[in-house]
Amino acid sequence: MYKMKPNVLTLFLMRRFFVSFLLIMLTTCGIIYAVTFVERLSSNPNALTTLMDAWVRLLEYVPMFLPLAVFMGTLVAFYNLTKSSELIIISGAGMSPFQIAKPFLIGAFLVGIFAATVVNPYSVNLTTRNLTNHQLKMIDNAIWLRESSDEGYLTARATGMNISKNKDIIFDDITILVQDQNFKLKERISAKKATLSGHGINIEHADIIDESGISRQGERHIDTKLTPQTVLDRYLQPDQISFWKLPAFIHKMNAIGVSTRGHLVQFWTLLFLPLTLIAMTVLGIAFSQTKQRRNYNFGVKFSLGIVTCFGLYFIVNVFNALGNTGTLPPIIAIVAPQIIIITGACTFITSFDTI
Repeated sequence: MYKMKPNVLTLFLMRRFFVSFLLIMLTTCGIIYAVTFVERLSSNPNALTTLMDAWVRLLEYVPMFLPLAVFMGTLVAFYNLTKSSELIIISGAGMSPFQIAKPFLIGAFLVGIFAATVVNPYSVNLTTRNLTNHQLKMIDNAIWLRESSDEGYLTARATGMNISKNKDIIFDDITILVQDQNFKLKERISAKKATLSGHGINIEHADIIDESGISRQGERHIDTKLTPQTVLDRYLQPDQISFWKLPAFIHKMNAIGVSTRGHLVQFWTLLFLPLTLIAMTVLGIAFSQTKQRRNYNFGVKFSLGIVTCFGLYFIVNVFNALGNTGTLPPIIAIVAPQIIIITGACTFITSFDTI
């Protein structure tokens, strides 16, 4: 019987945490979804398309406010426990703040795992379904492609691109230079549109100038090892690659000499997302500590907590920037702020509990 009581209490506290967290998440998501729907209504042909567009954009915002939602959920859960005197009864039974915090930490850990392994891949799949050049990391406001082979070199520049329904890439205002192994120009091809598929580059209504300077117009097909996926891999932002694909992507980019600092920061951010949410939970518990059984000033603590979260958000962004620039190793840039938050919050909880 003694072993059963802690399990029942753990489930009770965990349920209170999830109820408060989901309440905050649903309220926040509802507000953002409604605002986004109204904002995007004029940019879409019908309401159904706008609903889907607003849903995709909402998923992009989730990583931004998820830690704040966990913090607010922890505050609300502790406030409700204090208001109903349940926290006083639990504390009177001899449980320390750290024992009471255990179910909250487990809940935050589970939320972090679900967000990194399920929500992130789902969000990435939706947001990358119809990519345009406005969503990609451009070089000199253009898309550059280069390929070397035994026959020579191919260099292409396009001002924009879109993904077709069959996953081919359609380039806008493209110019292609075909050179031999000695870099001598063999062809210069310009066109308003060009399609890259798994079988090469197909160009219609192309302006072609050969090595003799003779110009002609017509269709042109270029065999290339480039595929739509390899092009996207080169220009995708770190947050446009799912958690499960990031390790292989980073390995592939390192093999061809492309910088992956931003992708490493993204990978470690997702991998340690449970730790981030645990840190915000511990911080929420620290702000929830009170000696008052009545007149619990929740509004003041809630406001101070929100201000503190915005300050911590700025500090975390500074560490992320240091990781992206290579000043700090990416894993240190991600883990260090969370360790600092947990250490500071635990120190406050310990000192408050011994007063």
